Amino acid sequence: MEGNFGPVEQVLWPVSVFSGVIMCKVVYDLTHKISTVHFKGYNNLSKLQRIEWNNRGFSTFHAIVVAAVSFYLLVVSDLFKSGTQEELVINRKSLLTDTMFGMSLGYFLSDLAMILWLFPSLGGKEYVLHHGLSMFSIFLSLVSGEGHMYILMILLTETTTPFVNLRWYLDLAGQKNSNLYLYNGVALFLGWMVARILLFIYFFMHMYLHFHQVKTIFPLGFYTLLTVSPILALMNLFWFWKILKGMMKTLSKKRHAH
Repeated sequence: MEGNFGPVEQVLWPVSVFSGVIMCKVVYDLTHKISTVHFKGYNNLSKLQRIEWNNRGFSTFHAIVVAAVSFYLLVVSDLFKSGTQEELVINRKSLLTDTMFGMSLGYFLSDLAMILWLFPSLGGKEYVLHHGLSMFSIFLSLVSGEGHMYILMILLTETTTPFVNLRWYLDLAGQKNSNLYLYNGVALFLGWMVARILLFIYFFMHMYLHFHQVKTIFPLGFYTLLTVSPILALMNLFWFWKILKGMMKTLSKKRHAH
């Protein structure tokens, strides 16, 4: 691995990681302040429930930002489009991809620290595994300058996180029988199918069709790409099955209610 650590990166990377951590702290505090004023039941929650409520606030914020930036870079911009640059698609990067990877590392560090501190209240071993693999992959891609397109595809899967968090909020607020809970469940199911199942199929197809480029990635990065992405795909399939069962249960209850 030749490395990707020039004068700009020496400033950009630490600042973006630190910004990611600060973003989490600011949104955590804002979620607390807004919820105290605008949500009647917030003050009646237990301390642990309030911590998770605020944690899911910055989780949602991060998901919206990275999904929007990833969509822009992958679909709207010309950065990864074929024929726009002589550079191999596997080696293409920009200051925006570097900045976002750094901020995401800051987010995952903050979230993982909270998960471990309050383990297993905010998430079990699967969340630790998911965050650990994500951070390791993002870090390797950032320092090497390779495989940015594939990391952006994985970050695009964060599109589903706001729906997951809204389901938790509604459940805690006793709204499991509301129409909003049902609509959110259907949106989560469809979003998960597109962003975490179909997108991963495209991900593996793209890898297969560009394998001559993938093979040029430094060894650790190459083997990480070949092992971490299938593990994340299997985890997504497992969670998809749980979401499907939950949606069927909710729809069944609605039918019996009528």
